[in-house]
Amino acid sequence: MIRLEPPLRIATEADARPLADLVNFAGEGLPLYIWEGLVKDGQDPWEVGRARQIEKARDGQIVVVDFGDGAVASLTGYPIGSQPEPIGDDFPALFRPLQELENKALESWYVNVLACYPEYRGQGLGSRLLSLAEEIAGEAALRRMSVIVANNNAGARRLYERHGYAEAATLPCVKEGWETDTERWMLLIKSLHPVEGR
Repeated sequence: MIRLEPPLRIATEADARPLADLVNFAGEGLPLYIWEGLVKDGQDPWEVGRARQIEKARDGQIVVVDFGDGAVASLTGYPIGSQPEPIGDDFPALFRPLQELENKALESWYVNVLACYPEYRGQGLGSRLLSLAEEIAGEAALRRMSVIVANNNAGARRLYERHGYAEAATLPCVKEGWETDTERWMLLIKSLHPVEGR
């Protein structure tokens, strides 16, 4: 396990509120749209989102930046295996292009969420978390990184391109009632230099 130095730490259940905010920033509002579809009996969709983030935090899957007043940025990711995920006829149309793109990034470490509160942007936190992601990938003996971004998220694209990511594939965004300016999803990939002895 990579050793985390402050202000980096593993997220806890107490971070549920900022984690839901951050995942919604990273997902261009798509997470909130999904949570709205999962509410029961007048439940607040943000409650659904916070509960989902608590589950991930319990599993130790999320790293946050915390300067002492709570999480202000977060990183969630996972290794993609060597076999593509099957996409059957019943696979939700909204997620189909995302899964199809992920299936083109086999044997990579996938950056699922990298987000920062707007007032903390421009301080290098995204770069710091991306470097950590690459360390984690290296420890897992993975040779490349991957991420999917919205075509209209110029800030995210600039960050990843600055770090050596390049467009590998693109697919149209399926909206299904989700109100968004996103027209296409873009898969960006970065090759990592193999570690000596691996």
